[in-house]
Amino acid sequence: MITIGLTGWSDHELLMTNKARKLEGYTSHFPFVELDTSFYAIPSEKNILSWLDKTPENFQFIPKAFQAMTQHKEWIDFFPSQQAMFQTYLVAFGPMIEANKIKAFLFQFPPFFHYTKEHLVDLKNIRTWMGDLPLAIEFRHSSWFTKENSPLTLTFLAEYHFIHAVIDQPQTPGNSIPMVEAVTNNKLSLLRLHGRNYEGWLNSSGPNWREKRTLHDYSEEELTLFIPIIRSLETNSEEVIIIFNNNSGGHAARNAKHLQKLLQLTFDELGPQQLSLFD
Repeated sequence: MITIGLTGWSDHELLMTNKARKLEGYTSHFPFVELDTSFYAIPSEKNILSWLDKTPENFQFIPKAFQAMTQHKEWIDFFPSQQAMFQTYLVAFGPMIEANKIKAFLFQFPPFFHYTKEHLVDLKNIRTWMGDLPLAIEFRHSSWFTKENSPLTLTFLAEYHFIHAVIDQPQTPGNSIPMVEAVTNNKLSLLRLHGRNYEGWLNSSGPNWREKRTLHDYSEEELTLFIPIIRSLETNSEEVIIIFNNNSGGHAARNAKHLQKLLQLTFDELGPQQLSLFD
């Protein structure tokens, strides 16, 4: 099975037939969404219940781990202990977990999270604290996939049942990894597409970086090149999920629909669609 989704549901103007019902409109096109807001703050119970109420029964979420859970911030600034932080996060997402609305939790680590024994221990602790929930791991430092470390990284991810995130991104020094077409969890594979804006990715901390970082419109040729990669992943996992994160210029929805057409995919049990925008 192959499914496609986007990062967030609020910024895709092509999907909006009713701006007051953005999530409902999104669910009429795609079967899951990456929940980016949980990176910045752990959602309230009110928000979690609202999202559950607005989505079809089989619609699912991929929540990003809270930023202190992936060392973008210091956990001590928010919680008395790391374990308390993880417990709070899991309690918040409890209703979503119980409703089987979680496809996977995404742990996206910063560029300074290198391949070290200490960081391997951090990953083991995350597995302990998150139990047997599906966890996808995205690295941002190339040390994880050097010639020497790559097989060790993939073996480690498989041993702890992590989902290796296959990434398409500009190959800038210091904050990117190569595309490693490997499966570490036979239940699920993840292909995350950030675009190919080299200058935007290189200057990710510069002014107006959000407007440039993922500013890329995948061409049909580029999208077609992903097809054999997706088919290869599909042979080793029950489901391949593809996330388009290239939305600085609003291209993600159009690109996702184009790839869906190239792969000849249909998604069942979506929300009601009032208007076809992509015929």
